[in-house]
Amino acid sequence: MAVEAEQIKRRFDAMQPVLDERLRRLWAAAEALALPHGGITAVAAATGVSRRAIHLGIKELRAASTPPAQRRIRRAGAGRKRLVERDPTLATDLDRLIEPLTRGDPQSPLRWTCKSTRQLAAELQRQGHQVSHVTVAELLHELGYSLQANSKTIEGTAHPDRNAQFEYINHVVDEQLTAGEPVISVDTKKKELVGDFKNAGQEWRPAGDPTPVRVHDFAIPELGKVSPYGVYDVAQNAGWVSVGVDHDTAAFAVQSIRRWWQSMGHDAYPHATRLLITADSGGSNGYRVRLWKLELQRLADELNLPITVCHLPPGTSKWNKIEHRLFAFISQNWRGQPLVSHEAIVNLIAATSTTKGLTVRAELDRATYPKGVQVSDDEMQAISLQSHSFCQDWNYTIQPHQAASVDLLNC
Repeated sequence: MAVEAEQIKRRFDAMQPVLDERLRRLWAAAEALALPHGGITAVAAATGVSRRAIHLGIKELRAASTPPAQRRIRRAGAGRKRLVERDPTLATDLDRLIEPLTRGDPQSPLRWTCKSTRQLAAELQRQGHQVSHVTVAELLHELGYSLQANSKTIEGTAHPDRNAQFEYINHVVDEQLTAGEPVISVDTKKKELVGDFKNAGQEWRPAGDPTPVRVHDFAIPELGKVSPYGVYDVAQNAGWVSVGVDHDTAAFAVQSIRRWWQSMGHDAYPHATRLLITADSGGSNGYRVRLWKLELQRLADELNLPITVCHLPPGTSKWNKIEHRLFAFISQNWRGQPLVSHEAIVNLIAATSTTKGLTVRAELDRATYPKGVQVSDDEMQAISLQSHSFCQDWNYTIQPHQAASVDLLNC
């Protein structure tokens, strides 16, 4: 029996580092059951586990048919009580700190600060609670809180004619397309820094070898920024982008439309009798911009075509077709690639395509377009502008002057 006791002790010493309270008594019970009469005494003497614990372990082993989920290491109610049970006001005080305006004091010290778990724990400690930031995080989850960013769902006051304007645009566009006349959607894409700067997105490269770019986004003086102005032909599913290196003005916007017509529009619509433009309400092509209308008058005179403009209601630029039919795919095509030069930007834009047949042409526009150009009242009066009967500010047609009949392709 002395030899067996020594072997039991060696096995116990080897297993003890990985045994918890329950496993220790179960292991001792199994050893005792493997020995003849007197096994419980021998195991207790060799391991130091009490006879009572061994008897309890034998009882648990014989009831091993009980599902694991229903077995406990400790008896019900045993062990250290949870902090919220020992400190019944903790959860309530934490909830008040998270939502001070609705559940607590509007003058809460955390009303105007970042509510991190460490700051919440510090404030609770000042209130007399003994709590760590780890426990605060666990309690927040139990209370139904989680880290969340702001959600852009409030669109503000909608214009009373917003929906009607969309319906009007759809009606006018359908009529124009049915007649085989050109319909274009125009807008300026986000300005881009030129140079070895970080560009959003990822691209495939050898593991551990990302493209190095500058740490700070300070413009390189000799490269500056570019303003890509896009023209999307709705019927042809084709895009034109003028990559401007100067200011994004109304003169630049109309010049981009002019270059689209010279390069693509005239060939696609050799017998066009009118042109329809859908545009945002703001920016260089806003409905309140005088220079936009003056430049369109000049373009109408050059093309000898009436130009109709329908503006999307304010705050609805994301529904402009050029946004999701052209600009979105340009952003996808150059994701993760630094826009190191003007030529790289033009080539990346021109290489954009989709499975539905989108084609894009792009050119660099090095012309200068000064800001702050004033349009006099006399110049505005000279514009042959006819407002539509519905939403006159947003819908209008600019007729060419009778004296202007110039073939743009021969200019």
